[in-house]
Amino acid sequence: MNPPPVDRGNAFEKSAPAPSYLPIIFVGIKLKFRELFQAKRIEKLMATQQTPQVECEQFHPGLHVPDVSAAADYYVKTLGFRLLFMAGEPPGIAGVDLGGVSVHLLEGGASPGGCSIYFVVNDADELYDFHKANGVKIISPPTDQHYELRDYRILDLNGYELAFGHRIYTMGDPIKIERVDVPVRLEKRLAALLYDLAEHKHMTLDSTIEETLLHTFEEFGDSVASPHTKRTLRYIKELKKKHGIDYDTHGSYRFVEGE
Repeated sequence: MNPPPVDRGNAFEKSAPAPSYLPIIFVGIKLKFRELFQAKRIEKLMATQQTPQVECEQFHPGLHVPDVSAAADYYVKTLGFRLLFMAGEPPGIAGVDLGGVSVHLLEGGASPGGCSIYFVVNDADELYDFHKANGVKIISPPTDQHYELRDYRILDLNGYELAFGHRIYTMGDPIKIERVDVPVRLEKRLAALLYDLAEHKHMTLDSTIEETLLHTFEEFGDSVASPHTKRTLRYIKELKKKHGIDYDTHGSYRFVEGE
């Protein structure tokens, strides 16, 4: 006996309709094209837009301290800074300055961990002696570092680490040269000053003259460079008095040798 015929048409009509993925696929493609368009737009904008040439005149690091007045007093009297301003009653902010570089002291909880400030000064040894005499907590004494700075580190009143260093120009690979004798005659008092200056800087007379000449060959702002720190310049003023140099920097144009 044959099995009864199956009504396939009715079975197909009664089954659930197949889901349609076309709207979802269309939305996905539309979003992808939008992302690509935005990416291309940003890429084009970045290619045509130039980074502005910003001139930044000053940089003021800020340190949070629990007592602004006490911290400012410590920076001025103990560390040798200069008070720029103090605002608020009681003070909520103060500015202290070291040779033209200022730090802002802000009222708040001190957070010295992972924070330090480095000051490049003209003479780290002189400042170190001042700090040591004032009982500042020294972390490390003045040391010649591989990064061509001689520096030392301290902790301030609230535990912030501060470093002070000056540049070391004698570091680096030696430059081989050949020196020649040059018939030079100098004004007697100026020659005496040069001898004293060379001794003060632990240099030979030859090196002192070469150093001075090389610096005067370089432009520095509207003037020329100087190899001397402010401390050395103060010492040179003393040497001028010592040797009786009473002429200015243009005096050499009027030098006339006596009989």
